[in-house]
Amino acid sequence: MTAHPLVSASEAARLIGQPGTRFVDASWFLPAEGRSGRAEFEAERIPGAVFFDIDAISDAASNLPHMLPSPEAFAAAAGGLGLSPDNLVVVYDTFGVRSAARAWWTLKVMGYPQVRVLDGGLRAWKAAGLPVETGPAPAPVPSEVTAVFSPERVRSLADVAAALAGQSAQVVDARSSVRFRGEAPEPRPGLRSGHMPGALNLPFDRLLTPEGTLKPPTGLAAEFAAAGVDPARPVITTCGSGVTASVLALALEVLGHPAAVYDGSWAEWGGPEGGDVVTGDA
Repeated sequence: MTAHPLVSASEAARLIGQPGTRFVDASWFLPAEGRSGRAEFEAERIPGAVFFDIDAISDAASNLPHMLPSPEAFAAAAGGLGLSPDNLVVVYDTFGVRSAARAWWTLKVMGYPQVRVLDGGLRAWKAAGLPVETGPAPAPVPSEVTAVFSPERVRSLADVAAALAGQSAQVVDARSSVRFRGEAPEPRPGLRSGHMPGALNLPFDRLLTPEGTLKPPTGLAAEFAAAGVDPARPVITTCGSGVTASVLALALEVLGHPAAVYDGSWAEWGGPEGGDVVTGDA
């Protein structure tokens, strides 16, 4: 069974304590934001949640940020958190919908069929008056995990370059418009400013309401259309490091059109050994 990718706070509350359901806090922030996902998890969290560190559950051999780990490394990390592929996994973050989408995508890549993102995250949970836990979290109960890699959800630099050259897929960049046009510097040092030739731009926050939830399907469809994206055609999403690209992928999944994510994103493409870069509008 494949779960719908979103769950509301009221729906999620009914899942607390249900056998086979696991809640996962995947909060993450850029260094410049001066916040710690783990510290905020320890400060307050949904009862029974475990912390999914997207920086730690990554390819330690890569010099790129939070790249996907091998299936074996992922299985060891997920097993340590007690996350079985048989579970219904509810992922959330403290932003609303941001890094939770990255954890959702990672779990889907690794063969987890039942993963849902808490729409609006911890903000929505607390706004609904639902309880939180505070203080150090108890150690998770480990489980045995075998990851099954889903390559159709992941794209490499070479894949993206080929897609752009052959126009076989739409490449959609979730970064801000000023970063996309090359009018603002990248937050990570050493990266060029601009975008991939032929890419489209849909900043991820255009898909969110002021409350941090995803817009309803009609609103999502309107935003993709305004950006020149046809969700019915193949899409590869990208961003700075693969986090907000996953928000676009989540929104497309809601619309019934699964997309692939360029894992290296601008951290790879915009680097010295990356692809061609242009500035200005798409």
